[in-house]
Amino acid sequence: MKFFADTAEIDDIKELAATGLLDGVTTNPSLIHKSGRDFMEVTREICGIVDGPVSAEVVALDHATMMKEADVLRKIADNVCIKVPLTMDGLKTCKALTGEGTMVNVTLCFSANQALLAAKAGATFVSPFVGRHDDNGFDGMELIRDIRLIYDNYLFDTEILVASVRHGIHVLEAAKIGADVMTAPPSVIRALFKHVLTDKGIEGFLADWVKTGQSIV
Repeated sequence: MKFFADTAEIDDIKELAATGLLDGVTTNPSLIHKSGRDFMEVTREICGIVDGPVSAEVVALDHATMMKEADVLRKIADNVCIKVPLTMDGLKTCKALTGEGTMVNVTLCFSANQALLAAKAGATFVSPFVGRHDDNGFDGMELIRDIRLIYDNYLFDTEILVASVRHGIHVLEAAKIGADVMTAPPSVIRALFKHVLTDKGIEGFLADWVKTGQSIV
């Protein structure tokens, strides 16, 4: 499963990219606003840090303006992935862009039927929001299972990009189901490294090493 960071914070992206575990980045208008930086500038900088897809979202709601915005965004770098909403105009834009060889991430997916439509429109990625689904009384991971089944039934190339990831259990369940990608805030990705027994093991090894009085360097 590919790991994307859901952030526009450059320092976090650099830190995660240095581990070799980061396969891409997703952004949205809210994350850009939180960063306090210029949209085009921060997107360009992110594209220079990671080799994989960097999702940059259009903000228009009509197809014609979406296409104009996408034309500006995809000139930033070759690894820009245009993010569009799962609406009729969004999928019309998706079809047009993927037909031209541009990566497209169809976002705000909350049903398997919507995911089916995105795949038929040629989406590179579809982003079902599991955390928000859970918040509204539904089972977010059941949605991922349904999409995986449908995509496997018809051999769709669209990758399932699990979004709105809140914790490690979401990551684990997505991997067990066979999702292609998960995108999470840097804090969630960092938490995957942590385990109390790992910490206790390191503490014990270091204590014993000090007792030897030796040094490696």
